[in-house]
Amino acid sequence: MGTMDKKIFTAQTDCNRADVFVCGIFKERTRSSVKKLFDGGMVTVNGKISKASQGIASGDVLEIFLPDAVACEAKPEDIPLDIIYEDEDIAVINKPQGMTVHMGNGNTEGTLVNALLYRLDSLSGINGVIRPGIVHRIDKDTSGLLVVAKNDKAHLSLSEQISQKTCKRTYLALLEGNLKTDGGTVTTYIGRHPQDRIKMAVVPPEKGKIAITDYNVLKRFSGYTLCRFDLKTGRTHQIRVHAKYLGHPVVGDPVYGFKKQKFKLNGQLLHAWRLSLAHPSDGREMNFEAPVPFYFTDILNKLTEL
Repeated sequence: MGTMDKKIFTAQTDCNRADVFVCGIFKERTRSSVKKLFDGGMVTVNGKISKASQGIASGDVLEIFLPDAVACEAKPEDIPLDIIYEDEDIAVINKPQGMTVHMGNGNTEGTLVNALLYRLDSLSGINGVIRPGIVHRIDKDTSGLLVVAKNDKAHLSLSEQISQKTCKRTYLALLEGNLKTDGGTVTTYIGRHPQDRIKMAVVPPEKGKIAITDYNVLKRFSGYTLCRFDLKTGRTHQIRVHAKYLGHPVVGDPVYGFKKQKFKLNGQLLHAWRLSLAHPSDGREMNFEAPVPFYFTDILNKLTEL
């Protein structure tokens, strides 16, 4: 473990949760980074390690151990990037299929983070600099829109919009088979697959987090359905898991899809198509759309409409 910075605070008022109290002290920290402090036993109240849900009384003494920021291990790399919008606060990227968003699982090169470090003059470091600027992510083999924060103020604003569901994310996917309904909402709990830890799965409430996806059929083909998905939550692999849950996995999905694939694909036909958000500085509504990649439209053109 690296060096630690210790902060001591005496509560002036009561607070029903210790994590809320700590968020109030460190307004520049995201809620997830405060949660990590509690998960790591970095917060004590009156000398005892505190849970996030513990109540705080006036006069309680909190000691908070803050790990020093880690130096960013990612190196800038000159990788082509499709930046569809950029200003001093945010950049909106149209990510190609096959590019990993950030380092992890041995990926230290060729990621979106490497490309961003080369292309952009600044990135937020709020989530620990190993993932600079990354507010949300899309899977390696999913294409499409991703917003990146260029400073910590923008990062906090965008994180808040995602958690408050005001940042809207719409995907297109080609599904196996024909859905019985023209639309609906899938609500389940998603967590790690009990046997296969690389996979996510629909799990009992106590084992996962709530996941809500709206879906609408756009076109029906012989044996396939083109669907629009609107994320209401942003769980790992959410659309892919929900498509499988509906009995119609995403075409080309190597993890959740059918073993036998008719088309030669490099990954699932899932595209982050539209993104709308409020600009972090002035609150104006911004709407973005990324064209559907050629390999996706190519397959749609080969199918027979019903």
